[in-house]
Amino acid sequence: RQRYVEKDGKCNVQHGNVRETYRYLTDIFTTLVDLKWRFSLLVFILAYAVTWLFFGLIWWFIAYCRGDLDHLEDHAWTPCVNNLNGFVSAFLFSIETETTIGYGHRVITDKCPEGIVLLLLQAILGSMVNAFMVGCMFVKISQPNKRAETLVFSSHAVVSLRDDRLCLMFRVGDLRDSHIVEASIRAKLIKSKQTQEGEFIPLDQTDLSVGFETGDDRLFLVSPLIISHEIDERSPFWDVSRHQLEKDDFEIVVILEGMVEAT
Repeated sequence: RQRYVEKDGKCNVQHGNVRETYRYLTDIFTTLVDLKWRFSLLVFILAYAVTWLFFGLIWWFIAYCRGDLDHLEDHAWTPCVNNLNGFVSAFLFSIETETTIGYGHRVITDKCPEGIVLLLLQAILGSMVNAFMVGCMFVKISQPNKRAETLVFSSHAVVSLRDDRLCLMFRVGDLRDSHIVEASIRAKLIKSKQTQEGEFIPLDQTDLSVGFETGDDRLFLVSPLIISHEIDERSPFWDVSRHQLEKDDFEIVVILEGMVEAT
């Protein structure tokens, strides 16, 4: 069967016919975080390369307009940037300025006010690019996808008697020594249904109580725990027989949330 949510937590949902795609650009940070790694690295490289090339072109244009390139051998001439003799050197000076490397061979002089303004702009813009891209990479690296690999669910869920009550039970455990703080768990029944008015609702979501009323949904996940859903009058499985349970097309999605103690 085709699953609504895969075992690794990925949802088998594709958004089609999205017309207002500009909304993704209004939240560009989240869009970059949600991109695949190869596209994120491409954007990371382009963000720096484009700014270096852009400011390198402006540094070369300033030197060209001031006539610095025509007075390379004139030691009495004071250029905007010392030892800038072409676009390649302007590009290298742009890299040195934005990354604050400062080799000392190419340096701006005090006789170039437009160069001083450009230096300030590139320093400010370079700090913004660094903060944005490094923050994006950090958030992408610290996403909980890999942490979830050490959270183990039981291979099967069972329906059995517990304290003389019929319960749907499964087990969850954490393999790491670093605990998950404020861990909570909830379960959703994904099943299509038809209302009394004849309306067909595909993939309708119904809550399965796993201890919300008693607080048992808040877990102290130090050792493996058995999560139990009591099949009572409020449960969507109350009117379902054993044979109907084997034939029905539905899916139970379990969501475990919490904060990692180490990070």
